[in-house]
Amino acid sequence: MTTTAWNPPAKFFVTPAYPTKTYDGKTVTVTGSNVGIGFEAAKHFVRLNAAKVILAVRNISAGETAKRSIETSIKRAGVCEVWELDLGAFDSVKALANRASKLPRLDIVIENAGIATYTFDISEGHECTITVNVISTFLLGLLLLPKLKATAKAFPTSSPRLSIVTSDVHAWTSFPERTADNTFVALDRKETADMQERYSTSKLLEVLVVRELATRLGDSGVILNMLTPGLCKSQLSREAGLRLRLMIFLFGRQTEVGSRTILAAAEADWDSHGAYMLDGKVNNGVLSTLVQSEAGLEAQQKCGRNWEKSWRRSSQGSQLPCKLLRDLVCKVLTRLSLFGLAT
Repeated sequence: MTTTAWNPPAKFFVTPAYPTKTYDGKTVTVTGSNVGIGFEAAKHFVRLNAAKVILAVRNISAGETAKRSIETSIKRAGVCEVWELDLGAFDSVKALANRASKLPRLDIVIENAGIATYTFDISEGHECTITVNVISTFLLGLLLLPKLKATAKAFPTSSPRLSIVTSDVHAWTSFPERTADNTFVALDRKETADMQERYSTSKLLEVLVVRELATRLGDSGVILNMLTPGLCKSQLSREAGLRLRLMIFLFGRQTEVGSRTILAAAEADWDSHGAYMLDGKVNNGVLSTLVQSEAGLEAQQKCGRNWEKSWRRSSQGSQLPCKLLRDLVCKVLTRLSLFGLAT
């Protein structure tokens, strides 16, 4: 697979602007917000006067600790709420979405939570990295879209955002599973899994799905974008090898600086819809050669012809659109393979 080179150590060249836009009256949800860039982003939203900031976390105790820290440092009590979210369990994803559907409004959803592991495990029938970073991430996004769309209609100046935190490493994967008849079945085979590049593979899948979903949202009033926070010093790299840890030590941004890219996506205009943001600005030019190719774009346009109809049916009631997501991604990857983008 053709890739782009890693972007230069951004901390030496670009420092994302310190967020100043206010979020008066708005409700914000940040997943994975008890530590790292998610925590720092949530702190910024509280500082910038959001009415409610939901810390969606797997560990409630850690979430409560984060809440106290944020509200004490910003000196705004009663703003944060801690909601349980385990992206390794579809029932947990569904429960949070159901709870969110009862909110008066939902203006911003930041999907930051994810895992990076070299250990092969199964969760909800799939390898854990794929379950958490891809299937559950977009399952949550799909289930929250009705509330985001309702907010756009009820509050015309809101322009709700759904922002996916992805990574430059989407261009680092050789991704042999892309040519399989069923990509997800191939990704679930322990005997052939290359866990050294599984995180990168999950980020490539995120990029492909965001670009396809953006074409399917039509005039929903919801901006869907994605961002890379750059290389950051966070707990996500705790299982990283020596080489990557050294790179992070030398070149990594502090988590507060990295979190500024999240705020930039949360306030980005319609030119960010379906786009990739680097250092707080839209920059599709740094996407991998595969993602940028004309054949790749054509593949995205051709796949999922019945997406909107299927999504509307799946997003109603309690039916989980997991199969829909698997089918969408498999179609994208199958098309890419057919267009000769295998090397």
